[in-house]
Amino acid sequence: MEINSRETIKKILDDCRTIAVVGLSSSPSRASYGVASYMKRRDYKVIAVNPNETEVFGEKAYASLAEVPGKIDLVDIFRRSSEAGTAVDEAIAIGAKAVWLQEGVIDGAAAQRAAAAGLLVVMDRCWLKEHARMK
Repeated sequence: MEINSRETIKKILDDCRTIAVVGLSSSPSRASYGVASYMKRRDYKVIAVNPNETEVFGEKAYASLAEVPGKIDLVDIFRRSSEAGTAVDEAIAIGAKAVWLQEGVIDGAAAQRAAAAGLLVVMDRCWLKEHARMK
């Protein structure tokens, strides 16, 4: 499927129920917190991946995607564009179904690597805005 296509976005929103949020902060003032909180209220399983956090939403946070037990459907990336490629490569390595680079997070080469590895890819879009628009 094409990067950022309506079909790709819909498939991710419908099929990816376990979401690792890379860069998720425990601070309610951060965008990552607001988006992840919205996800949780919509019955998605949210897993925090941030080496600077021990827990978010009362649940254990993990330092890396490799440390997360169980299967991850979607890796949602709240990192600087310059750091997004590392998270994308980790998502490929753990066998995630999809990666979502949040609004303002742009790494075309990483997006192409993910797509070439068979992952669904969305880049420079807000998960919450797209969910609200489609649901």
